[in-house]
Amino acid sequence: MAKDSLSITDNRTGKAYEIPIAEGTIKATDLRQIKADEADFGLMTYDPAFMNTAATRSAITYIDGDAGILRYRGYPIEQLADRASFLEVAYLLNVGELPNRDQLAKWTHDITFHTYVHTNIIKLLEGFRYDAHPMGMLLGVVGALSTFYPDAKHIDDAKNRYMQRVRLLAKVPTIAAFIFRHSRGLPYEFPRNDLDYIGNYVNMMFSIGGRHEPNRVLQRALEILLILHADHEQNCSTSAVRSVGSSHVDPFSAVSAGIAALYGPLHGGANEAVLEMLDEIGDKKHIPEFITKVKAGEGRLMGFGHRVYKSYDPRARLIKKTADEVFQQTGLNPKLEIALELERIALEDDYFIKRKLYPNVDFYSGLIYQAMGYPTDYFTVLFAVGRLPGWLAQWEEMLNDKDQKISRPRQIYTGAEVRDFVPIEKR
Repeated sequence: MAKDSLSITDNRTGKAYEIPIAEGTIKATDLRQIKADEADFGLMTYDPAFMNTAATRSAITYIDGDAGILRYRGYPIEQLADRASFLEVAYLLNVGELPNRDQLAKWTHDITFHTYVHTNIIKLLEGFRYDAHPMGMLLGVVGALSTFYPDAKHIDDAKNRYMQRVRLLAKVPTIAAFIFRHSRGLPYEFPRNDLDYIGNYVNMMFSIGGRHEPNRVLQRALEILLILHADHEQNCSTSAVRSVGSSHVDPFSAVSAGIAALYGPLHGGANEAVLEMLDEIGDKKHIPEFITKVKAGEGRLMGFGHRVYKSYDPRARLIKKTADEVFQQTGLNPKLEIALELERIALEDDYFIKRKLYPNVDFYSGLIYQAMGYPTDYFTVLFAVGRLPGWLAQWEEMLNDKDQKISRPRQIYTGAEVRDFVPIEKR
């Protein structure tokens, strides 16, 4: 009997099976041999929401939820947030190594000189109502890019895939900035090739009459937040990109699927929910009463807990530090005092400690975005701009993985047995 194997006895038949174990997993298809009789399809696993199923092997992001570890391509997130630029991280995720000077210069040049969008994109944006949700606009416009670049469908061509990734990284911030301006009835500010990636994005959003005095502290804070969101393993939106991309559709369509998934309040809207919670609390003196309600099942502690992390989210530690730097520039947000006190009380309460509920990335990020002048309904657009490099890296990895086929989960049928059609006069 092999040491790295799982022995299974089917009590229905008395038959014994030996299933190989590799990398801490068994192949689900190996269970198909376990049958009650010859007509049986074979044993399947039932795992709603993929709570304990690995759908891919990936070399991009490593997470140890119990230890609070997050690494991109082996590099600790703390080092990248402290020392890397967003475009360096995007290159790392997509290529696998940090770029040298020449590689970074080419990468930066290629992206910088593709930031302009077709004028018809502006016409498309103008078709949205002034109060359209920014994520709905982003979803529609990014999906529409596939019609502007029909060559993107040639996904078997590596050079072509590179160009589409460059286009997306270049144009999505421009589109996101135009959406920001559209919501305010402001004229669009076009990209400037003399600015860096983050500086250009911020300038397109906040420049008035061609004038904008950049705040380097706030720009670096935004860059850190985007780096912290750049990838996070097989989350809902990344899984959507992979699943839709597995049909071999163009990357603009696959990324729009990720945007659609991120649009949902359970995924991209969590930091907005934190602000709503802090507004509900209203004052530090109301925190004990709020905590009591949460423990009684009468509310939720938003921004605490995570599907993966069972200790302090490493991104939350970095964002908390960034928040201090931002508020030194913008002035203290009264909500921050409530958040800090809420965190202190929750982390000392056995109820939350036993449930391993610790602050996650959303707990402080919304406060920072709000302090920098972004409305709450725009937070998720910022999340999408940050997550874009990860989506593209995961899409590229999926296409190059020989084990991957078009995504097609199994189901357990629970409907009616065979029935004869009943004419409408007899129903």
